[in-house]
Amino acid sequence: MMEIPESLVTLVGSQAEAARSGIVELCGALVAAPSITPPGDTRAAAAAAIEWLAARKLEPHVISEREDMPNIVVEVSGARPGPHLILNGHLDTMGPGDASRWTVPQFQLTPLDGRLYGLGMGNMKGAVAAMCAAMEILSEHARELAGTVTLLLVSDEVRFGDHGARFVLERDLRMHGDAVISGEGSGWMTLAVAEKGMAWLDLRASGSAGHASAALRGDTAVARLARALHRLDELNDWHVEPPPALAGALRDPNHPGLRVAVNAGILEAGDARGMIAPDARAELDVRLPPGLSLEALDARALKTLEGSGVEYRRGRSWTANWTDPADDLAQTVSSAARLIRGDPPVLTVRHPASDAMRWRSLGRPAVCYGPQPTLSAGVDDYAIAQDVIDCCGVYALAALLYGRSLRPG
Repeated sequence: MMEIPESLVTLVGSQAEAARSGIVELCGALVAAPSITPPGDTRAAAAAAIEWLAARKLEPHVISEREDMPNIVVEVSGARPGPHLILNGHLDTMGPGDASRWTVPQFQLTPLDGRLYGLGMGNMKGAVAAMCAAMEILSEHARELAGTVTLLLVSDEVRFGDHGARFVLERDLRMHGDAVISGEGSGWMTLAVAEKGMAWLDLRASGSAGHASAALRGDTAVARLARALHRLDELNDWHVEPPPALAGALRDPNHPGLRVAVNAGILEAGDARGMIAPDARAELDVRLPPGLSLEALDARALKTLEGSGVEYRRGRSWTANWTDPADDLAQTVSSAARLIRGDPPVLTVRHPASDAMRWRSLGRPAVCYGPQPTLSAGVDDYAIAQDVIDCCGVYALAALLYGRSLRPG
């Protein structure tokens, strides 16, 4: 990696800090624009981002397949040839969970004790605002920038849908880029070079039907399904040896990135308390650590379910994916974070999926770095204000560093 002048590092850091009020303003506008998936309507959030970017002469444009799911593209070109770096974020959010447990307004930014509260701040409106501000800084440093940086803010990410990153990547091959920094946080400002895979499993049990008074032990569909789920729960203790490239990031034997995670999210059976349900079904979400194949999951699950009489089907699924920590992109983002924050970030494996896996599947290096404060968002969703500001500086500095370190790909 080429050296970058210390004066430029200091300037980028100070520019990120100077952008604080604008970043917080954009966070407020984004939080005030509900974009929960489902249904996934991100028009209000996109409009807030577009207005902010256009006011800074950054010329955003929209690529969309559906009117209610716009995807925003903004580009900054450097004065010299270099790689094409994508900064990727998403505009849609998870739901609020149990709304009665919130102690702050969901759709109003609340600054409190160094935190910025509001639905989507952790995942990932805080990162979106930081990336927008980073693009403004990069536009002011076009003479020092080698290559091109594109900000891509997509819709339809939360449910792995087809109208966000997938649509853009199929529609415009330029958006494949040479490398990707995703604003998805992995908690505690760590740098995720990998993420677990995912498998959706469907279980179905059948049994005797009739009046509730005729139920026999273990004979009903619900009892059979419950027994099967109890067996599969044991897979939560299944730890997998990591691939050599990730041995350093997963050196702690208790790291959750080493184990399988199994959750039954949907359970359905009968529709009357006094009747025996003839069928019962469960929809499971399984997260696969690096090193575990889908075939190995199937084999272990089927063996676990042997003799249960429960039907097993694996639906949408993919294995864990990663970028080598020694890759130039990972090294660049790590260096940028160290220069902005004082210490290099800890490398880790993300537990939830992200759009980074779409670029990795195309052979592009991709890492995740963002201000989500813990493993996942929840009630009283927030981001630490300083982390959001620091991310702005890290994104901008990483783009300048990466452009100097590589030729066009």
